[in-house]
Formats: sequence, C-alpha cells, structure tokens
Amino acid sequence: MLLELFAISVVALLLAYRWATANYNFFKERGIDYEKPFPFVGNMHKILLRQQSIFDLIVDLYNKGNGKVYGIFEQRTPLLMIRDPELIKQITIKDFDHFINHRNFFGTDDDDPHDMNNIFNSSLFLMRDARWKDMRSTLSPAFTGSKMRQMFQLIDIVAKEAVDCLKRDHVPESGIELDTKDYCSRFTNDVIASTAFGLQVNSFKDRDNTFYIMGKRMTSFSALQNLKFLMFTTAKRLFKLLKIPLFDRKSVDYLVRLVLDAMKYRQEHNIVRSDMINMLMEARGMFHTDKPKLGNARNWSDRDIVAQCFVFFLAGFETSASFMCFTAQELMENGDVQERLYEEVAQLDSELDGGQLTYEALTGMKYMDQVVSEVLRKWPPTSAIDRECNKDITYVVDGKNIEIKKGDAIWLPTCGFHLDPKYFENPTKFDPDRFSDQNKHKIQPFTYFPFGTGQRSCIGSRFALLETKALIYYLLREFRIAPAKKSCIPLVLSSAGFQLKPKNGFWVKLIPRK
Repeated sequence: MLLELFAISVVALLLAYRWATANYNFFKERGIDYEKPFPFVGNMHKILLRQQSIFDLIVDLYNKGNGKVYGIFEQRTPLLMIRDPELIKQITIKDFDHFINHRNFFGTDDDDPHDMNNIFNSSLFLMRDARWKDMRSTLSPAFTGSKMRQMFQLIDIVAKEAVDCLKRDHVPESGIELDTKDYCSRFTNDVIASTAFGLQVNSFKDRDNTFYIMGKRMTSFSALQNLKFLMFTTAKRLFKLLKIPLFDRKSVDYLVRLVLDAMKYRQEHNIVRSDMINMLMEARGMFHTDKPKLGNARNWSDRDIVAQCFVFFLAGFETSASFMCFTAQELMENGDVQERLYEEVAQLDSELDGGQLTYEALTGMKYMDQVVSEVLRKWPPTSAIDRECNKDITYVVDGKNIEIKKGDAIWLPTCGFHLDPKYFENPTKFDPDRFSDQNKHKIQPFTYFPFGTGQRSCIGSRFALLETKALIYYLLREFRIAPAKKSCIPLVLSSAGFQLKPKNGFWVKLIPRK
C-alpha cells in the first residue's frame, strides 16, 4: 500500500512538473534570448519569496537582455519583453489591430455576464475587441478638457478641505508627522465619491465611513490576496468552479448595491449629475432625452456597468494615492526642487489674490508639470504594460525574423525604459528639468510612457494629474515637507506584494509656513 501511494505521488509530481515546464522551450525554439526559468514560478521566484519588488525585478530583467526582444516567464507563461522604442511604436500604434487587447488574466470563455464575483473582467481595462472600443468611446467624453474643468470644481473643494483639516488640528511650529499613504488614500477616496458616484464624503472628519472602509478592503493586498491573484491567473476555471471571488466579497457587494441602487433612484426621479454613473446610464438608454443619440443604446449587463465604476475606484483610490505619495517623497528628499515649486505656488496664490484656484491656473503651472512628470518617470504607476497578439505577425529584429503568434503575450517594461541611462542620463536622480521646454524635446519617443501608449493608454491620466497637482498645490502653500522619523531615505521599495511602496511606508513631516 505504501509503495503504491509512493508511486502515485511520484507520478503526480512528474505530471505537475511536466505541466509547469511545458512552455519552457518557447524562446529556445524561436531563437530568442531568454532568462532561464525555475519550475512552477518562472522568473518570478524573487517576488513570491518576498526578496524583491515587482518594480526592481522588471528593471533587473530589462537590464539582463541584450537584444530588442528578451524572453521571460511569468510562472509558466512566456512573455516577450520589448526593449526597443521603435518596436514599441510598431506594436502600440502602427500594428495596434494585432495587439488590441490586454491578456485575459481573470476571465473564462464562458464567463457569465451576470456573475458579480469577477466584475474586474468586465472593466474597460480587460474588455476586449469591439466591446472595449464601444466602452472606451462611451467613457472618453468623461475625461475631455471640458469635463475636467467641471470635475475640477469638485476636486478643488476636496483638496482644500483635506489641507484645511490638517490646519484645524493646531499644528505646532515643529510640525506634525503624517502617514502620507493614509492621508492621500482618504483624499482620493473623497474625490472618487464626489466625481464618480455623486456622494459627499469627508474621510478626514468621518474616518470610518463605509465608503472608505470598503475601499480599503478592496485595495489592501495582503500576502494571501497576492497569492490569490497569482493562483487566479493560472487556475481561473478552478476558482470559478469553487466560486472563489477575486476581491473581498463584502466590499464588492457594497459597490454593486451602491451603483445599482443609485441608477434605480436616479432613473425613477430623473436625477442628472455630471459623473460616471450618469454617463453610463445615458449610454444604456436609461434616460428619456430629446438630445439626438449616435447609434443605439448599449446592451450592457449590470456587471458591465458596475465594473467601470469598480475599476475607476481601484485606479483612483490606490494608484493615484501612490502617485501623490511619491511626489511628496521626492519633494521631501529634494529641498531645492520643493523650494522652486513653492515659489511657483506662492506666485500663483498671489496672482489669485484670495480667489479660488482654477483649472486653467493649475494646468498652467509649468514647474508643477515638470515635477509630476519626473515623478511619473522615476516611479511609473504601472511597472510594465502587457498586450496579447490576436493575429500572427513577423518583425525583423536584430537581423532575424521574430514571429509573434496569436495568443502570445507582450511585455512593455515601463520602469526599464524610464531608468535606462541610454534614454535618461543619471536616471536615479530626480531632475524635473528633463521636462522643461528646453529639454523635453530631447526625450526619445516611446521611452517615456507612464500611463501607457497608443489607443489603450490610461483613460484617466488627466484626472490623476489634476487631483495630484491640486493636493500638492494646497499642501505646499501651507506647509514645508520635511523628513519624519519614519521616513525611508533613500527610498527602498518593499518586497512584500505587488504594490509600489517603501519598506516602512510613506512618512513626511509637515511644518507650517509662517
């Protein structure tokens, strides 16, 4: 009996090993230089063992490659890492029809459109082909310059209140130490509540409000959640069969009820607001209107509608907050940059003469734009961008044919390019003058793409820039940003999880200006 059990175990292990390594000759057969993978984990073992952040790992893999295309493995999935800006231009612009989609991370072919356990798969980020084009065209008007002007009035109110809350706490002359991530997350939470859901929330006064707590639960990536993400990408059908949700079920249920109840109430009472829910309702044909419509109302399920609000919430809550934290961190570490930016802030404040900050005034701040652009270069929101090939195509690369077949996965290593001294001299130095009017033309096209590139670039990039600039404006107007006891200087990234953050978190000291 023991011998039989041992034999079965050996066979099972051999079969598992064969399954895990079945694709490991992918690049060898195509004559592409590649990083030797480890069984089951590919080239991602340092992340799983918490030895390295995803950001640092991608930079290391990018630097190991010699050619314009380098092969790596995400567990058992081969990824073609593109290391040439001209090839990126070809893939994302000229041959976009061959690479229109992101990889189908979390979906299945027979995905139930009413299954709320996997709403992320119905978001704009993961929508595919014609459905993506339709949703993108529907949501794009929400992020035009005219809409940003309208939204800015709401953003400005939240940003000013966020800083006023600090002032009301009677800050001593020596300053207060601030958990920047907690602070910025509360700010982005309130902005999203106002601009996307039409809710008035103040997470600085009501620190345990339901909207904020649910947002934290959805975006807090514990070790278990990170493992679940990895498992979901390789065993999505098993997860669906067992009805294991990708995100916290209680938080998702809250968001579903919030969106669907809001739509029902607005339709019954004919309430119109300038937010994302209203735009989706109009596209779905839920309002009677005299305005001429282009095309028919979209046949979208409730999950399609909820998913767009969900992904906007995820990106706005976590990614935008991290962007703000890195901006505060770099201003703290680079006093000369902070002082120069403060001078621009003070000049604008003087010109406004006590008046309200306007969209035109904020977007006209040249040095502010240089600073946030450099933050995005050094700490891009997404370390790498993926694409999936949907039609076979062949490129001549390094003197030989590289065949990319339908279903092959492409990786565009954003942080690799941004920290490549070939494109950015002394790349670890924080230097906003790279983006000055005199220098920005020197940046080679398709080497700087913090929000992606081509038609699938981030739809909310202007929104993220606007809310970050607004918060930094008010913070610098009232405070000097200095190191706190817990500040991580120089910044060393945490190797725990996929989120970009320092080992000890983001901490600054805010010293009131006299």
